[in-house]
Amino acid sequence: MAAYVLVLIVGLVAGIVSGVIGTGSSIMLLPILVFEYGPKQAVPIMAIAALMANVARVAAWWREVNWRAFAAYSIPGVPAAALGARTLLILPSHVVDIALGSFFLAMILLRRWHRSQAFQIGLWQLAIAGACIGFLTGVVLSTGPLSVPAFTMYGLTKGAFLSTEAASSLLLYVSKVITFRELGALPTATILRGVIIGSSLMIGAFVGKLVILRMSSTVFQHLLDALMLCSGISLLVAAFTA
Repeated sequence: MAAYVLVLIVGLVAGIVSGVIGTGSSIMLLPILVFEYGPKQAVPIMAIAALMANVARVAAWWREVNWRAFAAYSIPGVPAAALGARTLLILPSHVVDIALGSFFLAMILLRRWHRSQAFQIGLWQLAIAGACIGFLTGVVLSTGPLSVPAFTMYGLTKGAFLSTEAASSLLLYVSKVITFRELGALPTATILRGVIIGSSLMIGAFVGKLVILRMSSTVFQHLLDALMLCSGISLLVAAFTA
């Protein structure tokens, strides 16, 4: 019971963080889930919980979803996520961690450069990003720090960014969860744990909306950079200490 309470408290905080900056819940919850349930159960549990968190973020910002960006990203991303989930069983995870960790750190500089150059991507580039990130979503627990710059470079921010990224990620996680179910990695007990943890993430997402409505765009951008810095360092540390 104490372990569940701890997981739910961290889930609530993670839900607030992801509700404010669009990602971060998986990074915060992963160490606790791995410690409590083991790495093989942590991935599908987090997939269920992340799916629910994205449902809440879409509901919180429903009217601001950019449906063109959603379609461009999701259509290639859904089959790519299913392929990535199957690849998860054979790909060395530490190689992915090193590559993603390095990329997250590089993205801080890239995001600052593109803001100074007023650089933006179009729908076709967003579609390519959806396919690549969709595949990685199937392989690793969290690709939020990848989807964040993709949607912000398209020109979305605050509510429009949060809602569109969440709606797109929702479909990718549905594809991932279905694939896990087909592969026998989602027994009933795992689903129930994911639903319980996901409920705390959903509450946090609505609390996060109250925070972001009072937040300036500058503070929002600084928080994104801080998250990518923490994400990159944590992945590199995990890769080299595994």
